[in-house]
Amino acid sequence: MNKVLDITPLRSFVAVCDCGGFQRAAATLYLSQAAVSQHVRRLETALGRPLVQRQGRGSTFTPDGEKLLVQARQILDAHDHALLSFNAEEVQTLRVGSTEHAADRLLPRLRQALMERLPDRELHFRVDRGAHLRDELSGGRLDMALLFGPADELEATPVGTLDLTWYASPSWTHDPDVVPIVAFDNPCAIRNRAMETLEAHGIEAAVTCEAPHLLGVQAAVRAGIGIALLATQAPYPEGLVPVESLPAAEPIELFLWARQGFDRELSEGTAHVLRGLAAPAPELPPAELLPQAA
Repeated sequence: MNKVLDITPLRSFVAVCDCGGFQRAAATLYLSQAAVSQHVRRLETALGRPLVQRQGRGSTFTPDGEKLLVQARQILDAHDHALLSFNAEEVQTLRVGSTEHAADRLLPRLRQALMERLPDRELHFRVDRGAHLRDELSGGRLDMALLFGPADELEATPVGTLDLTWYASPSWTHDPDVVPIVAFDNPCAIRNRAMETLEAHGIEAAVTCEAPHLLGVQAAVRAGIGIALLATQAPYPEGLVPVESLPAAEPIELFLWARQGFDRELSEGTAHVLRGLAAPAPELPPAELLPQAA
C-alpha cells in the first residue's frame, strides 16, 4: 500500500470538526487557514474522494468525511497514547508578541514571571510592528501580544502606559520654523501621538525620515536627520539625548491582546503581572541618602 494518512493532516481534519471550521482550527493549531485546507486536500487525495463540501458560507463533512472522522480520532488516540507511554508527550508552547517599544522594558521581567508561573510551558517571543503582530494573532500564530491602544476589541486588556520622550542627536540643530520628525512607517500610534502633540501646540512639523523598525529610527536620529518621539528608556538609547524644549507628549496606553479562543484565565493572569511591570519605577534617592552597607 503506497498511500499514507499522515498524523498532521488527520489532526487538522479533526480540529476542523472540533473547532467548528477551518479558521478556528488554524488558530488552535497555530497554522494558517491555507495550511489546514491543504492538509484536508492531502487526505482527500490519499483516499480519492471528497471529505468536506461547501455549505453556504461554511462547510460540512461528506458521508466519507464523517466516516474518516471516527477513524481519525481512533488513530490519533493510539498515536498520542504511544507517545505518552514513553513519556514523550508534546511540550506546550506559549507564543507572546510585543511591540518594539515595550520589549526592552517589559519582556525580560515578563519572561521571568512566566517561567516562574508556567514552568511546564516552552516560551516563544516575537518582537515586531503592531500591524504584523495583529496579523499573527488573527492567524493563530501568537497567543498574546503587547500592543498600543486605543483598543475596542474584547480580547484587548489595558495593562498600563508607557511614558514618551523626544530624543535627538547631541549635536542636533534645526530650522526653528519646522521641526523635522523621524518616525515609524504608518500605521503607528506613536507617530500619530508625535504629530498630534506638536499640532496641538501650534508647532509645525514634517516627517523627514521613515523607518520600519526601532533601530532604523534611532540610527536616523543619531545621524541628525531629525528628532523622534520614543518610549522612555533608562539608560537613554546610545548616542541620543532627551529634548526638553518641546511640549511633552501624553503617555501611550499599552494593551495585552489575546487570540480568539485563548485561555482567558491565563491571559488575565498575564495582564495582572504586566500591570505591575508597567507601573512607573520608584524614584531613587540621591546616592548619599541611600543606607550604607553594614
